[in-house]
Amino acid sequence: MTGEWKKYKLEEVAQDFAMGPFGSNIKAENFQESGVPVIRGKNLNFPKYVDGDFVFLSEEKADQLKSSNCYPNDLVFTHRGTIGQVAIIPEGKFKRYVVSQSGMKLTVNTKYLDHNYLFYFFKSNIGQHELLQNESQVGVPSISSPLTSLKSVTVTLPPLPEQRAIASVLSSLDDKIDLLHRQNKTLEAMAETLFRQWFVEEADEEWETGKLGDIADINPPYKLKKGDVSSYLDMKNLNTSTFNPDGWCKREFSSGMKFKNGDTLLARITPCLENGKTCYVDFLDEDEIGWGSTEYIVIRMKKPFHPFISYILAKDKDFRDFAISSMSGSSGRQRVQADIIKEYETKIPPLEIIEKLNLQLTGIVPKLEKNARQIRTLEKLRDTLLPKLMSGEVRVECEDMG
Repeated sequence: MTGEWKKYKLEEVAQDFAMGPFGSNIKAENFQESGVPVIRGKNLNFPKYVDGDFVFLSEEKADQLKSSNCYPNDLVFTHRGTIGQVAIIPEGKFKRYVVSQSGMKLTVNTKYLDHNYLFYFFKSNIGQHELLQNESQVGVPSISSPLTSLKSVTVTLPPLPEQRAIASVLSSLDDKIDLLHRQNKTLEAMAETLFRQWFVEEADEEWETGKLGDIADINPPYKLKKGDVSSYLDMKNLNTSTFNPDGWCKREFSSGMKFKNGDTLLARITPCLENGKTCYVDFLDEDEIGWGSTEYIVIRMKKPFHPFISYILAKDKDFRDFAISSMSGSSGRQRVQADIIKEYETKIPPLEIIEKLNLQLTGIVPKLEKNARQIRTLEKLRDTLLPKLMSGEVRVECEDMG
């Protein structure tokens, strides 16, 4: 079935390979509020396109780094740090970008190659293996001779119309996933705004002043026996931008923090706390006790507070500033202690205000959870289809193929 598919070295079907400039060319003192965005590793932590918070260089500085400039439909990669990341430069947002010193970029030759197809090739196991086969095992993760390695990647290509058809199938799934993520981002922002408005900005001086430990249980005592198989959530799967984690698995319990649906998990160790790793647990079976890292703090609201308030609190800037400023321990292993979290001061609103927020959250949270379930279903379908489409095991009909 794959007779029409041909193998190429990437340098035969792509062009304008380049690495980011040396670190001395992109210094913090060169950054400004606007201009040409710099793509760092964190800007590749998105489903398909570079996104997130950027630092900027002046147009003049970007001109000096012309070889490291990227344009819409270019692909960018990390070759140092978190390697194996890949993303596409989106159209419309900025005219150009500069890739940082830990990145590299390429432009496809549109006579042979569709940029979306190449993106999905590099997201597949085949592409990841090709990209990482020259991974250095010494010191910081990196790719040896990054540009040479990238140019020598072997890619098997169907005819261009079939490339576009394959990319279209996968893109339609990613577009739906992206839309649901955006909806959830809006819903979370609504919940956070309501909380700040009613619990912080409009707080009355006559309200009782309490501590977090008065309104929430911190690290509640759940029971799991050693060897019990239960849902395990790894720290790396906690998200920094949404309540829903990036996956979990069943594993025999050994030791770690235990939690239930309706709990919030707060990463307490550096740099995870500063990065905002937080999770609202909604993915366990009914009455299941899940478990994970010993570096979680588990927060569970007491009645009459809606369970989701624990997540909103954990994401609140005032709370996070308090937690970060309370960290202690040796350099690089600093963490905040549960006993300190309990002491966080907060105004306790009257019951009518609590019920007002509870009512709003009763409308918002089920939508968040439904969208999260749909995201997981679509991601599973995409991840199942990806290797089958990229290997030719599943073919896509397209008009140009007859």
